[in-house]
Amino acid sequence: MTLNVRISGRIGRKVDEVFDAVVNPKKLSSYFTTVGGASAPLVAGTTVIWWKNAPVEVDEVEANRRIVLRCKTKIEMTFDPIDDGGTLVVIEESGWREDEAGRRGTYLNCEGWTQMLCCMKAFVEHGINLREGFFLSEMRGEPAEAPDR
Repeated sequence: MTLNVRISGRIGRKVDEVFDAVVNPKKLSSYFTTVGGASAPLVAGTTVIWWKNAPVEVDEVEANRRIVLRCKTKIEMTFDPIDDGGTLVVIEESGWREDEAGRRGTYLNCEGWTQMLCCMKAFVEHGINLREGFFLSEMRGEPAEAPDR
C-alpha cells in the first residue's frame, strides 16, 4: 500500500486560463516555483525544473483537462469547468512509501499543494503573488529543496 494526497479548490476563471497558469512557465513562476522559476512549458515527454534538486517529468498533457507529472511520485492535476464559469482543480499525488519518510513527505506535500492552489487562485483571479516574501530561504536568495520522497 502507498500513501496518497488529494486536494481540490475552485478558481474563479475559465478552464483555459487556469490550465495555462500551470503549463505556462512564466505564469507558473509568478506564483509557485522557487528561485529561477519553471525552466520550460509543460509538454508531454519533456522534463522541466521547478526546484534545484528535483526534475519534473511530464508524462501527459491533455489541453484544458489533465496533466500527469512524475517527481519520484505521480502527480495528476485535473481541471473541470463549473457551471458558474469557474474551474475545479484537483491535485492528486500518489506513490509515497509507507514509512516514516513517506508519511513526512505526504504531510509536507499536502501542505505544499494546498499552498500552490491558494497561490494560483490569488494570482489567476487577482494578479497577486502570495509566495513573494513568504519563505525565508527565498528571501535570502536560496533555492528551495524539493522534499525527500
